[in-house]
Amino acid sequence: MDQLTLGIGTRLQHMQYGPGVIVGIRLATYLISFINEGIKEIDKTDDKLEEIIPENVTTELETTSEVEKSLLKILRLWSDASEIVPLGDRWKGGMMLLQPADKNQKAKEIPIDIFFHKIVMLRDRLRVMEQQINAHKILSDEDKVNLQQYITRIYGTLTTFNVLFKNKENWFIGDKGNGE
Repeated sequence: MDQLTLGIGTRLQHMQYGPGVIVGIRLATYLISFINEGIKEIDKTDDKLEEIIPENVTTELETTSEVEKSLLKILRLWSDASEIVPLGDRWKGGMMLLQPADKNQKAKEIPIDIFFHKIVMLRDRLRVMEQQINAHKILSDEDKVNLQQYITRIYGTLTTFNVLFKNKENWFIGDKGNGE
């Protein structure tokens, strides 16, 4: 493996330690966070490493702040923890009302922040599924592309909920070419 092409955030597979992500770069070694083994220092020329998804291609050593950013990215990709995403100010403290067509039936009220949290969890789990598909060793590239298209359509379906997000960078984005 060419030691000058890998940067922080590159996802790797190690024959002994399993899947991992580069979280730091030293002169002759990588600091790699393995899912089941924790952080290990691995020689850049280790022939047991296989690159899965390159990221931040660089020949430079990384700074502590870049390692921090990389760790946050890794946590988002590999964990079930969701990031803190702010709800739009106009919705804070609001209620969502589901009113049946039959006025004799009682309406269902749901606090918007609880509904919003569920939408964010759904988005985070879709992202994790997307990463798992992309890193899958048995699926062909064609299979990965086909599954990725379904995920893109799911994102497109969820764009209705973008109105709840405070920041546009947290929005769902579907297939822009199809007007979803």
